[in-house]
Amino acid sequence: MATVNPYLEVLGLTKRIGARVLFHDISFTVGEREHIGLIAKNGTGKSTLLSIIAGLDSHDGGKMIFRNDIKMAYLQQTPSFDGELTVGEICLGHANELRTKQILTQLKITDMDQKMKQLSGGMVKRVALARVLENEPDLLILDEPTNHLDVEMIEWLETYLSRTTASLLMVTHDRYFLDHVCNSIIEMDDSTIYRYEGNYSYYLQKRQERIDQTREEIIRANNLYRTELEWMRRMPQARGHKARYREEAFYKLEKIAKKRIDDQNMRLEMGNRYIGSKIFIAEHVSKSFGEKTILKDFNYSFSRYEKMGIVGNNGTGKSTFIKLLLDELTPDEGHFDVGETVRFGYYSQEGICFRDEAKVIDVVRDIAEVVDMGNGQRLSASQFLQHFLFEPEQQYNYVGKLSGGEKRRLYLCTVLMKAPNFLILDEPTNDLDIITLQILEDYLSKFKGCFIVVSHDRYFMDKIVDHILVFEGDGIVKDFPGNYRDYRLLKEEKLNASSNEKKTSTATETTSEQKGMNRDGSQRKRKLSFKERKELEQLDKDIAQLEAEKKEIEAGLSSGKLSVEQITSMSKRLPILTEELNEKEMRWLELSEIE
Repeated sequence: MATVNPYLEVLGLTKRIGARVLFHDISFTVGEREHIGLIAKNGTGKSTLLSIIAGLDSHDGGKMIFRNDIKMAYLQQTPSFDGELTVGEICLGHANELRTKQILTQLKITDMDQKMKQLSGGMVKRVALARVLENEPDLLILDEPTNHLDVEMIEWLETYLSRTTASLLMVTHDRYFLDHVCNSIIEMDDSTIYRYEGNYSYYLQKRQERIDQTREEIIRANNLYRTELEWMRRMPQARGHKARYREEAFYKLEKIAKKRIDDQNMRLEMGNRYIGSKIFIAEHVSKSFGEKTILKDFNYSFSRYEKMGIVGNNGTGKSTFIKLLLDELTPDEGHFDVGETVRFGYYSQEGICFRDEAKVIDVVRDIAEVVDMGNGQRLSASQFLQHFLFEPEQQYNYVGKLSGGEKRRLYLCTVLMKAPNFLILDEPTNDLDIITLQILEDYLSKFKGCFIVVSHDRYFMDKIVDHILVFEGDGIVKDFPGNYRDYRLLKEEKLNASSNEKKTSTATETTSEQKGMNRDGSQRKRKLSFKERKELEQLDKDIAQLEAEKKEIEAGLSSGKLSVEQITSMSKRLPILTEELNEKEMRWLELSEIE
């Protein structure tokens, strides 16, 4: 859909790396207030495209046109700063310092004197986010903004971006994030751009319709192709004008008939080792680092075929728990008793240790020349790699030339080829494309063993786990019988109940104060004027109406039953509505707290 006076026009952009074409002659626009999610397989140049738009990389053809005087900000997938600089030196001292401090507070960054080299990956990402958001840019370019953030920070950022009036172009594998923030999806597939005017749920529906339609076209083309191929073979070389026209049509038809739909060709179907009834038992396990308590008298008996998710803010001990289970760390007290038949397969955040000069196929061959897939099926290293979307010609590439997501996919390949019966996956979704995530979800849902997944990807967790352990900090770990969505709904119910109690209490206090008394019974100095009371009453009505409209729009966008025009209209209305609702709620709080 054409955008009037867009912030950005990308026209015929082409990028090559050596002989490899990342993308060719792609075009799209980013309009005012548009929130666009960019989706493509790993290795197709998503990050490179964003880097080109941000002016940090070159291109081989095409051009970009920005609206005059537009302010743009770019968040890199892996931000880097001078390690000797402090947080304050990077974030403060700019024109919008007051706003920056507010954002830093929201991101829970409080120590301005801490050097960047002392920060975790998650904290570095937060600092980078603060730098990007502080100047209120007109156009935000975000590359995997949720990577290394805990769920609390992801949800804060999700709310913030869904309300912003800035235009967004972002790459993320977080599908809930895409659903709640984006009102348009751009898909790069087979060097072609497809645009969907709706959120991620709408994209899934329309993409499947497009694939089904393309399959039908290929089937029809193949049927006709066989007839035309026979004609081509029978006809003499010297052809008249009509025959030449038919010959040209034949080659066009041949192109369609031989088109291949690369739709989730990777299939993870591995043989599993037998696993007994005893998995592991944690008995009175405690672990601390100095004054920081990670686990305190933790007891748990893990069941056969159990599928557990682990959630919690960064620093609450999720990865430490995994290392204790794997005997990489020793508990201060208690112990883990692991069953004799358990064979762990561990995918860790820091597990990629391939040599850049190694070839992809050699990484697999170093583990095994032949892979036992179970059921008597055995595959060569090359055949096995094809299950993971590494085509034969790519298998002889050097590891150093792979994208971050491709390296992650290769690492996953090396973990699964050993046929473990207990998988431990620590942040497996970082850098993986959505197609690979969907296939991994399918594999885990059918996995004939046990697994534990530590992940901030809420969509991923909802698809695969039976229950979750919630690490709340200070050694407190709670077992929740359900997936993340169930946990989040319960948490929201408790927050709403608490908020309603506070509003009731505030209303009671306000009534008392209107009679001229403060909370301590003394005469009040200031009371609501008649005009302010009327404003507060009207705000109650306005907020209720706006909340109802927001729920109606969100339900409509998720229904998959709206026309393109309705989706476009609602997608444009939602951020404006959310901003208005936020302003009215802030004013309601101001009036409610007058003493």
